Amino acid sequence: MLTAIQKSRWRLGLPVLTLVYVLLIPFINWSFTWAPMWEILPGWAFNPVTIVTGLVLVVRDFAQREVGHYVLIAMAIALALTAVAAGPELALASGAAFAISELVDWGLFTFTKFRLSSRVVLSSAIAAPLDTTIFLYGAEMIRPDQLTGPNITMSIIGKMVGAIVIWWIVRSRFEKTRDPATK
Repeated sequence: MLTAIQKSRWRLGLPVLTLVYVLLIPFINWSFTWAPMWEILPGWAFNPVTIVTGLVLVVRDFAQREVGHYVLIAMAIALALTAVAAGPELALASGAAFAISELVDWGLFTFTKFRLSSRVVLSSAIAAPLDTTIFLYGAEMIRPDQLTGPNITMSIIGKMVGAIVIWWIVRSRFEKTRDPATK
């Protein structure tokens, strides 16, 4: 059953942000198969796609608000599309990374009493290094030089920027309106 907030986020009878999420995952995963490495310092090259991986987490959070736990079905569809677009190895790596990230989210959101904004940042700080390493390990199997320090660093930075965007939105729009002590 959809809540009033979830219904209001649907456009044209479709969960728009969920559709964006479903299409963004295979697009980003597929990009790892061809995107050129950028060298910004001698010996410090990275795949530019690693920077935008945090965008997936931001879109996932909004898709989850839109469709609730059905976001897991959206993830499964996105991984199936990834298998078609980029191969089953990358879909497996992406699925394993998402599973780790979701488990960390679930644990923090289920067992802690922190503010929502704090849980968003803490979850990302814990999950980003794990999920990044697992995904890049899988990407390394289909394309050499993906599991590198620069790729790991840029991916974590991208994910943390995404987490800070969500933190700011939650903090400024949701927590301030509900708790006068947070103003």
